[in-house]
Amino acid sequence: MSSVRKGIRNRVRTRRASTAALTLLMAGVLGTAGAGASSADTSAAAQQKKQIASSVLGSDYKITLTALQSPEDQYAATVELQVYKQSGGAWKKTDLVTVGDVDGWFWYPLTGRGAVCEFSTASTEPAPLTVSLLVTPSIGCSDPVNYLVKEGRVYAG
Repeated sequence: MSSVRKGIRNRVRTRRASTAALTLLMAGVLGTAGAGASSADTSAAAQQKKQIASSVLGSDYKITLTALQSPEDQYAATVELQVYKQSGGAWKKTDLVTVGDVDGWFWYPLTGRGAVCEFSTASTEPAPLTVSLLVTPSIGCSDPVNYLVKEGRVYAG
């Protein structure tokens, strides 16, 4: 091989190595550029929540289901079941439980059409409560989960 070709080949390798090194350097610089903002600040600002169901039991209790988008994974969500009791003309939260696992649901099916497959309550004491939610359109609904609401507290049913 001629010395001219060897020289060109060496320059191409050197350029590729230089380009790769520069790319890694820039990635490192850009990666640390946003390091001043804490990840808690950015994740808290990005977290969304949406009430997906609500029921008022007589004039005493209100029960809500709320989907909370995961701060770590935009596709994951947690579902909270909240119980409120009427007190002094306002609703006061008396209990909160997580339905299923933390970040155990998918955000988009939970916040879209048909997200709540079953949400049944009764105005009795204790009040039975059944919840079934859409896992995904292709999987369908979750198995129903039964709870009892007694004196403003939620118990497994």
